[in-house]
Amino acid sequence: MAGPPGVAVRVWPRGTMVARALRAVRLPWTAHGRVLLLIDPDTVPSALLARRLRGCPFVADVHEDYAAVLHDRSWVPSALLGLLSWLTARCVGLAGRADLTVVADEHVPPGKSATRRRLVVRNLPDLSMLPDMSRPDLSALRATAVSGERPWRALYVGDLRASRGLDEMLLAVAAAPGWHLDLVGPVSPAERERVEALVGPELDGRVVWHGRLPPRQAWELAAGASVGMALLKDTPAFRDAVPTKVYEYLACGLAVLSTPLPRVAQLLDASGGGRIVRDATEAGDVLRGWFGEHQDELLVHREAGLRWARAELHGPSPYARLAAEMRTVVETRR
Repeated sequence: MAGPPGVAVRVWPRGTMVARALRAVRLPWTAHGRVLLLIDPDTVPSALLARRLRGCPFVADVHEDYAAVLHDRSWVPSALLGLLSWLTARCVGLAGRADLTVVADEHVPPGKSATRRRLVVRNLPDLSMLPDMSRPDLSALRATAVSGERPWRALYVGDLRASRGLDEMLLAVAAAPGWHLDLVGPVSPAERERVEALVGPELDGRVVWHGRLPPRQAWELAAGASVGMALLKDTPAFRDAVPTKVYEYLACGLAVLSTPLPRVAQLLDASGGGRIVRDATEAGDVLRGWFGEHQDELLVHREAGLRWARAELHGPSPYARLAAEMRTVVETRR
């Protein structure tokens, strides 16, 4: 797994549930640094004890509502869902005892009253990882739309599973001849086999499974795409969230095609950067229109989304604020 330029990354195999539990206990004791940054709630109990005995401060990054996310994981046995939800909620509660608790949004637990020090760092894109915002050349696209020279590609970046709209994306593109689909992200062999059986030969040669890619390489594909797909289901994990990919699509000048998650719908209404669809049938209808008689509408959405991104996504980086807060944590623990 590759990190941003200049950052050394070490990874471990995911392993079994038992192996992951043992690693969560071990890592806070074996990690070295002036401050520990934890991104998994199961590492928090061990980190609390390590801080008490070793004196090493730690920051807990709660970047989603983990208890709700369990409902989005097919590998979680239904018989254990209640117990795992309770355990996860307890670990998230303990994250409030960290020297600094970072949450991805106001609604993400733990709340202000349950934390020693809480910082909201929204999941906004790192623009340095995206293609230059001056691209795509929308005026050139207008000139080539009639000639048919413009590529007709849709893009999805993220985990690939049914709850993330995998079935709907494939069915929509299958129903829209002329469109191609780039899928970037991890997918289990069983899931890929299932959806390939779901859609017939009409998708032959029109879908590319890129797998997991480093961020810069993943977003290079946006330079040749026109539409960003966000057909996530209305699950507890997604209902109150704005997926980072939606901001990234807008920043790349892609028209967003999304299911009606409330906050995404509000964002697209405010920005004019895309369309809301209820299912694969509606998504296919929109794609066919954008390929045919409604090409101008597609370009209007792309231009509007790009204008919104230029106005709203530039400014002080929230990650710079996080870095400053982490330095403060280190200084106060000396």
